[in-house]
Amino acid sequence: MSGTYPGFGPRHRGSAGQGIPGGLFDAMDQLREAFEQRFSPRVGRGDVRAAVLAVLAEQPMHGYQIIHEIEERSGGAWKPSPGSVYPTLQLLADEGLVIAEESGGKKTYSLTDAGRAEAEAGEERTAPWEAFGTHESGRATALPKAGAKLAQAAAQVARGGTPEQVAQAVDVLDEARRRLYSILAQD
Repeated sequence: MSGTYPGFGPRHRGSAGQGIPGGLFDAMDQLREAFEQRFSPRVGRGDVRAAVLAVLAEQPMHGYQIIHEIEERSGGAWKPSPGSVYPTLQLLADEGLVIAEESGGKKTYSLTDAGRAEAEAGEERTAPWEAFGTHESGRATALPKAGAKLAQAAAQVARGGTPEQVAQAVDVLDEARRRLYSILAQD
């Protein structure tokens, strides 16, 4: 059986005679990416701007507080990068919607009167992080992340485990798969 694993790209021989396919880690990366693409909605244009205005409407914050607040409100599904938040803050400052005050080596951003008016105008729309669901929905965040973590753990056992540990891990994964299907079979 040479060639490819279905849906996971090329198959390679392991290193040091371990017999573990070298493409295993590529397969794990592809699996994680598939989860992210399937279950994570894309951030639309203007969502970072709307989210920044919404959180600053509640209280002044520095950049990393803003990032953390958005991540928390999305249930961990959306963590905007500093490379999107800081340019957005600069743009909002250029537009006169936020001001930055330096204190203790950090810039704290707060809304101006014009920024407050802009944030209030956006209150009628759904908050950008609500598109990502919450922890309770599971489908949007918790389940795919748990699956990716499980795949990473399996890869770690495959790479560093003894043959007996690998066999035990296979049994655990087979049992987990059966139990997941039994959940769907319940009324």
